[in-house]
Amino acid sequence: MLRGGERTGRCTWLGVALGAMLLAGCSSSPKPPEPTPLVQPAPSVVRPQVAWTQPVGEVRAVVRPAVAAGTLAVAAEDGAVTLLDAETGRVQWRASAGGPLAAGAGQDGRRVAVVTSGGEVVVLQDGQELWRRRLSARSLTPPLVAGERVFVYAQDRSVHAFDADTGSRLWGQQRPGDPLTLSQQGVLLPVGDTLIVGQGPRLAALDPLRGTVRWEVPVANPRGTNEVERLADLVGPAGRQGDAVCVRAFQAAVGCVDTRRARLLWSKASNGATGMATDDGQAYGVDSTGRITAYRLSDGDVLWTADSLRFRGLTTPLAAGDSIVVGDQEGYVHFLSRRDGALVGRVATDGSGISGAPLQVGAHLVVLTRAGRLYAFRPE
Repeated sequence: MLRGGERTGRCTWLGVALGAMLLAGCSSSPKPPEPTPLVQPAPSVVRPQVAWTQPVGEVRAVVRPAVAAGTLAVAAEDGAVTLLDAETGRVQWRASAGGPLAAGAGQDGRRVAVVTSGGEVVVLQDGQELWRRRLSARSLTPPLVAGERVFVYAQDRSVHAFDADTGSRLWGQQRPGDPLTLSQQGVLLPVGDTLIVGQGPRLAALDPLRGTVRWEVPVANPRGTNEVERLADLVGPAGRQGDAVCVRAFQAAVGCVDTRRARLLWSKASNGATGMATDDGQAYGVDSTGRITAYRLSDGDVLWTADSLRFRGLTTPLAAGDSIVVGDQEGYVHFLSRRDGALVGRVATDGSGISGAPLQVGAHLVVLTRAGRLYAFRPE
């Protein structure tokens, strides 16, 4: 996967449509900057306490648990799928998808959908396989299970809809575009009766019943002298607040779209590769250096920036109450003030790094480590 802000001393390869591979380039560069040393948060502002913890299997990719009906669904790299009670951490069932997995899980409280590294979507119910179907391309985006359908966003930017009970293919939608695609989670979420997806640097609205395009809004205008420099696919997860959906265009920009009026609210240049978060009035993003920025949701004005966690391999942020929460590559979970970005709390996990964005589930804050352990904290 091409990651934001990184250049390596070896050849970097990117996935392209139809499974072809394109050499992006070879270069050498100095050693990456050292992570910013940790500073002590403001005393006794946020003191997270562990509510429960549960092993679910090793997760090397960026995976976030899926929440629905008071449960958490987690997909491990080896194909293990676990459904847990979000309040207690008790395992309701464990099952296997029959092979390594390429993306996280999606669920609706009854059915759990995953995608294998071999390009199959697999749906489980009560720990048993309900159906599986082969995709036309690999997928790195967690499936969306909603409205009695399973929606899959593939790496070639195609979108597919299946009947959630039978696996019958309902429709597929493929937009023409650049041959180079990003090996990273894309944007796929429901907003009302509309399916919102990323189509390159554009946010598009699809009819979930037919797959037809209702509208599309460009978030970034790719520029560059070659296909690699012009790669600006929208990366997930997206942040949503009411009708506003805020997204990041890979290494290019962040922006918010009014999905009811189908118009761009704002777009700002920003070099980064992680998703966005929102709350009532603000949007939050982490750039490729680990700088956290808060934007006014309505117009994109910068409200504050926080440099205290730079080069620490931060996750997509989460807005939870009065705090902005991020995980880092050393397994720490950091709490920053929503008002000004000051550090107000920190808690350690198992040291293996946090995978995906933290989650707010009821009164608990949930994180998944790369070693495959779920932690649920009570922020106090």
